[in-house]
Formats: sequence, C-alpha cells, structure tokens
Amino acid sequence: MKLFFASDLHGCAESTRTMLAAFEQSGAEHLILLGDVLNHGPRNALPAGYAPIEVADQLNQYADRILAVRGNCDSDVDQMLLDFPMMADYNWVLLPTGRRLFLTHGHLYHADKHPRLRQGDVIVSGHTHLPVAQAHGDYFAFNPGSTTIPRGEHQASFGLLEDNKLSVVSFTGETLCSVVLSD
Repeated sequence: MKLFFASDLHGCAESTRTMLAAFEQSGAEHLILLGDVLNHGPRNALPAGYAPIEVADQLNQYADRILAVRGNCDSDVDQMLLDFPMMADYNWVLLPTGRRLFLTHGHLYHADKHPRLRQGDVIVSGHTHLPVAQAHGDYFAFNPGSTTIPRGEHQASFGLLEDNKLSVVSFTGETLCSVVLSD
C-alpha cells in the first residue's frame, strides 16, 4: 500500500495543482489531507494564487481517493464546497501490517498529546508546516510539512508511505527526511 500525505494547502490553487500532479506521479492509492485545506487563516498571509473554490473543484475530482481531517482553519462552510468529509478532528488508518496511523491536523493532537498509541503506531499531523519523520519513543511522528506556506526555511513538501518507509519530499524531488517503520 502506498499513501500520499499533504497538509496546509490554505486555499492555494497553484500549490494544489502541483500537489495533485505529484500525487498522480507517485502512484499512491489514497491522498490523505491533514487539514487547513481551503482557508488561509487569520495568522497567515494571503498566499499567492489564493482561490479556495478552485482548490475545492480540483480536490473534488479525487473525492473517492481522499481521506481528510479538519484543521484549525477549516469550517462547516468549507465542507459545503467539498465532495469528501473533512470535519473530523482525527481519523485512524489500519495498515495491512496491523500498524495504526493516527491522522490529525496537529492543533488538538500532536506528537506530545495524543490518544494511547501502541508500539510502532504513527501519529500523522500537519499544522506546524515543518517536515518531520522520526521515531518518538515507542511510536513514530510524521508531518509532511506544508504544500503552500512552508516554515523554517524548508521547501513546500508532501509525504509518502511506501514499503514501510515514511518520507517527506519537496516538490523538486528532494527527500527532506524519512524514517523506516520498525516495531
């Protein structure tokens, strides 16, 4: 199973186009959106190419392949534009190996505040706009960074889970960080 992760699109049509092209090229079965999909939020500058209706239209073409959670900038009004549910604060994915992925945006739950995880589970979040792929005690922490507003001198990025390896990859193809999942 190959999964593609993206977070913090913040309504940018150009970043969404770039992300969807990378998703198509990756061959991943599912696109996991980790929140802050359509709205730029009051603490972020308006991104170039801000066009939330266009972003919704682009994403709706992939509605049957998207799993999504709500970010702190997402609202019921945003959900009205989307053909896939995104208002849950968290979701779980059970991998064929039995490993669990806890999906959340990161404003309520994150690597240091989360439900009980089993050894080898992964907390997958966005929110910070910083790429992370690392062991965190008995579990793993993963953040694909931001497609639109990267922070900390990082590049815009997305995440991949393939062959038991989590990687954060820039849109130029550079692996920014990765971790092999082990029990």
